[in-house]
Amino acid sequence: MQEFYKKALLALISLLVVDALLVVSFVYLAFPTQTLWGANKNSAGWHYGAFSNVVTGAVPSAHLHDTSGDRLRFDFKLKDVVAYPAASGYLQRQDDKGRFIHEDWSKFHSVSFVAKCSLATAMSFEVSIFDEKFSEPGKFETYLPPRTYFSCYEQSTPVTLDLARLLIPEWWYLSMRQDLGRQVFKLDQVGKIMFGTAAATPRDVDVYIEISELTLHGRDYRYLAALGVIILSGWVAFGVWFFLAHSRALLASVDSKIKINLPLEAYRQLTLEPYKDKEKASVFRYIASSYTDPKLDLESVVEGTGANRYKINEVLKSELGMTFTGYLNKLRLTEASRLLTEKNNAAVSEIAYSVGYANVPYFNKLFKEEFGCTPKSFRMLAAQQQEQPADRAPPEPLA
Repeated sequence: MQEFYKKALLALISLLVVDALLVVSFVYLAFPTQTLWGANKNSAGWHYGAFSNVVTGAVPSAHLHDTSGDRLRFDFKLKDVVAYPAASGYLQRQDDKGRFIHEDWSKFHSVSFVAKCSLATAMSFEVSIFDEKFSEPGKFETYLPPRTYFSCYEQSTPVTLDLARLLIPEWWYLSMRQDLGRQVFKLDQVGKIMFGTAAATPRDVDVYIEISELTLHGRDYRYLAALGVIILSGWVAFGVWFFLAHSRALLASVDSKIKINLPLEAYRQLTLEPYKDKEKASVFRYIASSYTDPKLDLESVVEGTGANRYKINEVLKSELGMTFTGYLNKLRLTEASRLLTEKNNAAVSEIAYSVGYANVPYFNKLFKEEFGCTPKSFRMLAAQQQEQPADRAPPEPLA
């Protein structure tokens, strides 16, 4: 059984390692992230820019700062020279040939970034989404412009926005003559990302905004469901294997124990081969004829045979390498194993009493220590063993 438990332990450790690797892999797949930095404004990747509808001295009031490519920073100064003054900084994806392309954000559910403004104010976050029904490639005024707002402070502040809660402004429906109730969009063709001013943004004040650590976050619970199914299947398979392998190992162990116990020399030769030493023979015969007596102990053997205690212990040690108690339990348990195999209708308690045990729980304890299983399990395993081709003779009854 020790070999089986070693294999089971190795299998368990392997299963836990595989499960850990699966958890890491599937959690990564279930919660994907994508950082939107990594290139400067003049190379392939994200192209940065600034826009303002406020013009002073023939120059737009919004200016992009040249950065290292890991942040978007622009400054502006709004003036009421137009009805709705606005300014924004934006990012557009471009390929290695400088052509603007669309990004697929369909697997992401939120966007996070760190925002910092020169003064506390409200700012807007907007994405431009291409829709084949009414959008023209490159003409962003025809793209869907879902947006939301966030607070920006003098200190760098983490912001997380739910992409599913973006709303398309009313003016876009009016300008595109679309149904105002159609607040439906897919994030599969994002053409531009914009950080801009809001209606509450102060006028006639120099303001700058800096956006960094822009990251998309996804969420796909199908991977977690698949992970649960795979892990559960693995543990079920391990449980089935453990049960079957344990049964086979236990059956082999019981068979080995039976083979060891049944040819017990003292057990078979008690009445078949007389000992030259009459005192020794009387000890074995007395124990063989009285072992079913629950009250049998060493003192009873001393009184019944006339041999002294030292002689009895010497006989058992020299002949069998056992103590009196060990030999007595060996006889009783060997006979109990035979009765369990042959008397299928006999209760375990009945068999325990018949071989000299008045305490059934104690009998069960000793039996499990000897055979590695309970008497009931032993009976089932013995029945399975009998269904297989027999390679040994059945145990002989005590004389």
